[in-house]
Amino acid sequence: MDRLPNPSPLATRLRNTLVRYHGIADGEWRVAKKTKDATVWRKPSEEFSGYLYKAQGVVEDVTNRIVDHIRPGPYRLDWDSLMTSMDILETFEENCCVMRYTTAGQLWNIIAPREFVDFSYTTSYEDGLLTCGISLDYGEVRPNFVRGFNHPCGWFCVPLKDCPNHSLLTGYIQTELRGMLPQSAVDTAMSSTLANFYSDLKKALK
Repeated sequence: MDRLPNPSPLATRLRNTLVRYHGIADGEWRVAKKTKDATVWRKPSEEFSGYLYKAQGVVEDVTNRIVDHIRPGPYRLDWDSLMTSMDILETFEENCCVMRYTTAGQLWNIIAPREFVDFSYTTSYEDGLLTCGISLDYGEVRPNFVRGFNHPCGWFCVPLKDCPNHSLLTGYIQTELRGMLPQSAVDTAMSSTLANFYSDLKKALK
């Protein structure tokens, strides 16, 4: 079995990467999908041949409660319709762990169920929080799953200045689903999945 990385330098590198994504100029993004809950943009990823997606929307709740629903823990499986199982494989400290999770098939099962093993880290950012992750090549792939890979991903959640019980939630996602898939199917699925993420999250927080 592969060894787990040293968490401290990986966490620092991951946070710095996400902060850099957060500073990318608006003009570099192209709108991929817009709903009443969120807007999704995309640009070519620097990490692989697919896209880096940016999603943003206002969520009516305080930052800590929103992030508790997103990061690894008991809430996530309850409301995220895409996630079918989640196990914490290793906990380094309270805000830092390695998790294995599986996702349901999508687009009438054109995209078969996937398995991911991710390093996850949650830290403060401005007046709010950043929860971020990256996949690890770790452990055996279970039968009936394709092992996907998340390049640096994360969610910034900060309170709105004039309305602190509402938060601006901004996500950066770049998932390499792997396996034999038409890129157009992946792009359609990613935009829809991110938009649905916001509507599902809002229902869960009510």
